[in-house]
Amino acid sequence: MTESLTERSARIVAARKLTRRAGRDAAGLFLAEGRQAVVEALAQPERVREVFATQAAATAHRDLLAETPVPVRPVTEKAAAGLSETVTPQGLVAVCELRDVPAESLTTAPPRLSVALAELADPGNAGTVLRTADACGAGAVVFGAGSADPYGGKAVRSSAGSLFHVDVVRGAPLAALLPSLRAVGVTVLAADGGGEAELPGLVAAGRLAGPVLWLFGNEARGVPADLAALADARVRIPMRGRAESLNLAAAAAISLYTTQLAQG
Repeated sequence: MTESLTERSARIVAARKLTRRAGRDAAGLFLAEGRQAVVEALAQPERVREVFATQAAATAHRDLLAETPVPVRPVTEKAAAGLSETVTPQGLVAVCELRDVPAESLTTAPPRLSVALAELADPGNAGTVLRTADACGAGAVVFGAGSADPYGGKAVRSSAGSLFHVDVVRGAPLAALLPSLRAVGVTVLAADGGGEAELPGLVAAGRLAGPVLWLFGNEARGVPADLAALADARVRIPMRGRAESLNLAAAAAISLYTTQLAQG
């Protein structure tokens, strides 16, 4: 039986560097932890370098690991814990290649629905937006410069595997990208609680037919004014109750789902 790798093993030391953004960018790799993430990762085995599994995880996920051509390496519980950012590590971690695509790909072949994030701070929200975008059929999620890294542990977990289903653009200069998208026929809509346009009105006017890109901003500050000015419209979601506003994840879910319905 192959001896389990420990926290001091060279492979584990190298993989542990991927828990930091600088390490991920330098290696071109990231970690995907847990069964759901590993299942989605292994659907494209050519983009997975290796899988680390504790004895307990290997037994629990024998069906998954027996079918993959990707090397599965046994690790100790302590080694697995060093690769996890959770209180209760799952003991199953895949080392995957970054999935970035260039921003130019969006102007060459614009998806019918896509999302851009300006200065999004919370990695949990990053993963949630990825998951929502995937559920609503979006083709790409653009992380503008200064936004959370979608390949961080919390973001990957929050995406529940959706990170592997949509194109990801990171570090995009949104001030240049948004006009380029509009020039090729993409309707750019900035989510803004004080926007001049209401979401139902856009539906009635047929302005969500596509291609559409939704722009969401920072959780506290919203979309920066200079970027909102580049959109076709600043859009608010009408509310009948007394809530001051919707949080970013809720606003994204409503906006994207409404667009999905409008696009048929």
